[in-house]
Parts: sequence; structure tokens; C-alpha cells
Amino acid sequence: MSGTGTLPHGWAAVTLEDVADVCDHLREPVNAKERATRHGSFPYYGATGQVGWIDDYRLDGEYVLLGEDGAPFLDPTKPKAYVISGKAWVNNHAHVLLARDSLMTNRYLLHALNAADYHGFVTGTTRLKLNQHSMRKLPTLAPPLPEQHRIVAKLEELFSKLDAGVAALKRVQANLKRYRASVLKAAVEGKLTEEWRAQHPDAEPASELLNRLLAERRRKWEEDQLARHEAKGTKPPKDWKTKYKEPAAPDTAGLPELPEGWMWSSIGQCFNVQVGATPSRSQPEYWGGDIPWASSGEVQFCRIAETNECITELGVANSSTKLNPSGSVLLGMIGEGRTRGQAAIMDIAACNNQNCAAIWVSATRIPPEFVYYWLWSQYETTRRGGSGNNQPALNKALVQLLPLPLPPLAEQCEVVAELDRCLSVVEQTESQANAGLCRAARLRQSLLKRAFEGKLVPQDPTDEPATALLQRITAQRQQDKPLASRPRRRHNSGNRKSHKP
Repeated sequence: MSGTGTLPHGWAAVTLEDVADVCDHLREPVNAKERATRHGSFPYYGATGQVGWIDDYRLDGEYVLLGEDGAPFLDPTKPKAYVISGKAWVNNHAHVLLARDSLMTNRYLLHALNAADYHGFVTGTTRLKLNQHSMRKLPTLAPPLPEQHRIVAKLEELFSKLDAGVAALKRVQANLKRYRASVLKAAVEGKLTEEWRAQHPDAEPASELLNRLLAERRRKWEEDQLARHEAKGTKPPKDWKTKYKEPAAPDTAGLPELPEGWMWSSIGQCFNVQVGATPSRSQPEYWGGDIPWASSGEVQFCRIAETNECITELGVANSSTKLNPSGSVLLGMIGEGRTRGQAAIMDIAACNNQNCAAIWVSATRIPPEFVYYWLWSQYETTRRGGSGNNQPALNKALVQLLPLPLPPLAEQCEVVAELDRCLSVVEQTESQANAGLCRAARLRQSLLKRAFEGKLVPQDPTDEPATALLQRITAQRQQDKPLASRPRRRHNSGNRKSHKP
């Protein structure tokens, strides 16, 4: 907003309490347990909008609600205030405001609050809060009333067009999400490569590929057993080879039928799976080395070429984390948010923490991208496959049992090529849509800035200056008995506000 030294003609620099009644006495929190027994038809509002329904109301009319807490205060693109109308209930996370119609309209107040700079008025670090005392002192600008109406009309005309564009971009995002899911599903079911299979009828079936993978797994186990005995200077027992445990095949009940030449396998049948660890944070010598170490928060359906943190060889030696080869696929195992079930391809050799599993795909000839795309297609299903009481989670055993459709090796490469082509178009379009939404947010802020600089609509020299109106009202108040802290009666029936007694 403009500084007080450069106010447009007829404007007044005021504080919020000069132009609006604070009606926080009309709000009342209702805990979730009580609300569960009080279903009704009246909207229940909080800091950023409606949060449910309730069986009664405390307000009846048009009010401006301003969030009392939350991160939006320091983000200029996030709305802080909104207008409600009719019978409603408001909890204690939103301030209830009523513009004094002799000085300001509710709609103008709404836009003024969304354009305000809250730095210096909110308190807290992890949870920002705007208390009532600070809110009352929030500076704002009051143009003449007729100019306020012109500003609101112009803003809402422009915002209506902007909102239509934003809605169109969000529809594009939703359609892209559905298209991506559809393409992933078609790929892992063999539908994207039907033509390829028709042209390559002699491709080696997946059963032979799986047999080689299983034989290699056994050979590696036997080599490890012999190496252990050699290191100890002992000989393996006579029946040592019988102790090998074949990795479990998946439960195929309920799984779809696969194309000819494909077969169902499990992650554990095809690959070595390792769960990482976090070296002790209390030992600084374990951290800041040159060994990349990935946390589960970095596993976000992406490729990882560098990690946020690195550990030392001492950190590896003093924890159960292992250095995974480049080309491993990480799978998030823990977290109620989006983390659990997300995957990433490691483009570097790196360790990882205990919240994700490292699938050593690159130790085989199977393309890491094929496993990555399969896990992406199964995101929602994988999330439902966790175990645990308080926090649904996967574990190493469950990851090993995850089913994996196995096409012939050559067809796997074709699947990856087709998906790369399709999803690159999705990614490019998604990037354009995101850029459009960012531009829309900046344009909204630019329009608000121009509005409160007096540059959005023409000024009329015949409008009564807000300064004169403010002086007259102030003088009248000094003569009158102070009013109670409640909404003042409205004289304009078109802008009348009321509340439930």
C-alpha cells in the first residue's frame, strides 16, 4: 500500500479499528468430538474458509473473516481474508470483522486485508499468529466511499476473468494427472506395446529372464557363504547349500492377467532389497563427508543426482546403512503424508535412511526406469499395503513381496521408451500450467497493488474526501456516549448486517 506521505487525493491513512468493528465475541470454537454429534445445515468457518457444517449459528449477515493463524500471512499470493454471508458459525481461528459502512464497505475491506503487509504484526515462528491487539493497529487506506465502490467493481471484474483462467489451468492439471495415471496403467499392462509384440513374436519370454535372475541370486548367495567361511578359516558344512531360501513369489490372487510372454514376479525375486539407516546425529564425525545420503523426503517420483546431506566412511561403518549402486530405485516406506509409496531413481551411488528401501535394480539387466514406472503406477495400492498401528508403514519383507509384472527384457526397454515419450509431454505441459498459475498469482498481487496506490480506477474530485468524513465522524463520537463493543446498526438496507442475539 502507499505510504502516508504519498496518499492519493481524498484518501485517509487509518488503522483497522478506525474503519471496522471487531466482532470476535461472536465466534466460538466447537471441538471435533462435539461437532461430530452436531451435524446440521449451517456452515462452520475457520482461518481459511469453511471447515464443516453444524446445527446452529452465531452470526447472521455479511462479515469479513480474517485468519488468526497460519503461514499465509507471509505469502503475498495467499488470501488471508474472505467474506461470508447468511447464518453461520465461526471458530476461534478467524477474526470476525464488520466494516463501518459510513467509512468503508466489507468488499473493500476484504481486498485491503488481502493486500496488507503483515510483517511486524504477526507473532510466532513455527505457527504465525495475528492477535487482536496487533490486528486493530493494522494500517490501511480509506479512499472516498464512491471510489471504494469503483475499486471493488474493477477488481472483481478483473479477478473474475483471472479466476476463470486459473480454473482452466487447474482443469489442465487434473486432466494431466488422470492422463499420466492412464498411460502408466496401460504401459504396465502391456497395452502400449501391443504393436511391438506383434512385430517381435520370438522375443524371449519373461519366464526365462526370471529363471536367470533367480539362478544369479542363488549363485551370489553361495559366493557370499564361501567368502565368509574363508575369512574365518573354516569349511562350510556338508549340507550348507540346502539352507538357501528361495525368494517368495507374489500372491497373484486378484492380479490382472498379463499379455503372452509376461509373468508375475515379486520385487524380492528379482532384486536385492536394502533398508538404510541414519548415523548418529550426536556424532559430528559421521556427517559432512563425501558419501551421498538420501532421506525419504527426497524420494518424490524423481531422479536423484545429488542429496541434501552427505556422511563419512565412519558414519557408514558405525550404522547399518549401505552404499547403494547407481541405478537403485528408492521406495518410501513410512509416512502418513505423500512420502510412503513414492519412488525415485538414484543416478549416483548413495546411502539412504531407514524410512526408504533401496531396490538394487541396476545389479540386473532390468532397466531401473521400468521398476520406477511400475511403482509409480501402483502408488495408491502400495500405500494401502503397509502394516503398523499408529503410522501405516511398509517394511523390507513387504517390499520384497510387492508384485512386479515382468515382460520380456526387450519389451521392458520398449515400455520405458514409450513412457518416456508420453510423460515428457505431460511434464512439459504441467510445467507450462504451473508457470501460468504463478503468473496469475503475481498478476492478482499487481492488481491489488495498483488498486491501493490509487492507480486502478479514475478519481473523482467531487467525491467527499475520506479525511473529511473521518474527521466528522470522530467529532461526532466525541460528543456521543461510547458505544458497546458490538456491530453498529446499518442504515443501508442493502448492506445491513445482523447477528443472532
